[in-house]
Amino acid sequence: MNFNNFPKFQLPRLQLPRLDLPEWIAPKKDLPPLAIGDLRAAVPIVQGGMGVGISLAGLAAAVAEAGGIGVIAANAIGMIEPDYYDDGRAADQRALRSEIRRARARTRGVIGVNLMVAVNDFHELLQVVVEERPDIVFLGAGLPLRGIPVAALRAANVKVAPIVSSGRAARLIFTHWRKSYGDVPDAVVVEGPLAGGHLGFKPEQIDDPAYALERIVPDVIAEVRPFEAGCGRAIPVIAGGGVYTGADIHRILRLGARGVQLGTRFVATDECDADPRFKEAYVRCRAEDIVIIKSPVGLPGRAIRNPFLEEVARGARRSFRCPWRCLESCDARAAAYCISLALDSARQGRLDEGFAFAGANAHRVDRIVPVRELMDGLKAEYAAAVEAAARSIGDEYARLVERWKGLKDEYGAAVARLAELRDEYERAWNERIARLKNDYENVWPDKIAALRAEYEGAWNEKAAAVREQYEAAVAALEQLRAGGLDLQAEPR
Repeated sequence: MNFNNFPKFQLPRLQLPRLDLPEWIAPKKDLPPLAIGDLRAAVPIVQGGMGVGISLAGLAAAVAEAGGIGVIAANAIGMIEPDYYDDGRAADQRALRSEIRRARARTRGVIGVNLMVAVNDFHELLQVVVEERPDIVFLGAGLPLRGIPVAALRAANVKVAPIVSSGRAARLIFTHWRKSYGDVPDAVVVEGPLAGGHLGFKPEQIDDPAYALERIVPDVIAEVRPFEAGCGRAIPVIAGGGVYTGADIHRILRLGARGVQLGTRFVATDECDADPRFKEAYVRCRAEDIVIIKSPVGLPGRAIRNPFLEEVARGARRSFRCPWRCLESCDARAAAYCISLALDSARQGRLDEGFAFAGANAHRVDRIVPVRELMDGLKAEYAAAVEAAARSIGDEYARLVERWKGLKDEYGAAVARLAELRDEYERAWNERIARLKNDYENVWPDKIAALRAEYEGAWNEKAAAVREQYEAAVAALEQLRAGGLDLQAEPR
């Protein structure tokens, strides 16, 4: 018998993941540039287009000079012309053309134009854009589907960015463009419900978390991504509506947006084209002064509450002369006031005759600053947000390292215990084998001898008994023969 082939006790091969400690690479704290095709802005900040003369060449050029995208708003821009009441269409076109040229004369930065699809002179203003060739045109307040001179815009090297409030709207626009024009827009702006002015949301959606900017930005990005793959170029998503600080910019860019749009912050700047009294309305307002109104054009809007709006809310009707039907959805006969006239009056500082549109964060404005100072502040806030995020990641990394070290120690202790168990097992096995071998070598021969003696004794006793029986039978036969019994005779 071979006692050497006993079961082997082996330690399990457990391998902890390797955790290398890389040298820390400082995160990039500068705002990244915004590339839209071959167009490049040094910082990913788009100044929102604020109509009726709030963002004209002065503000747009200052933002462009500071590295962002400055935007001239074309909505009712003709109201800055003296003959608007004589021919609003012509005044709009002339004013837009003049403001684009003024901006170009002041900066070599990126200049854009914001057009409302809903205005009745949309196509005429779009033709001015083609002729004057700003860098980019933003198309909002409606879906830019029909009659878009895509070939002419391409020939003029004007980038196109529709403004949407949902992924569904983005998909509809891009799908229609690809089918009708064999092309797609160059970028897309998504505005959330915290924006100022007219909103692309129903009143019940404005405070619904499901429609928050943080929710709709990923949806728009997901809808645009297949079109990026199809056309072989990047289509950046720009997010706006409630973006106020550099930390907000950092948060939105981490969602996947390539740029942000800010409007409210740029109102409270020296270069904003509105009257100082308009800007002061932002500085003075409180959080409770930011209200949602129902615009005469049938849309909800966010504005700063003032006596004019309170009077309208009580049912008062302001008499006015409609210059021309600039919006198809506006019924001047039923309207309580002309929104273009009210906004233009506010732009000129006559807030008793109008009101200021504003974003949800307007109450946070505490002073009026130069555009350059505002941009530098946003950059510094962004850098601080990046640094804070890096510290947070570093702290989490350090916690993981400590946890890893703890696991490593626990593993070492477990391995040591397994080694002890293996030694105990081997000792117990060897002792058991030794006892069995000893029993086999010492006890087993005696057992065999005892069994053999028992077998032989039993066999001899049995043999003796059989022999006695045999001998008794033979004796009996002899007695019968002696008595004359013939054992050879045939039986009768």
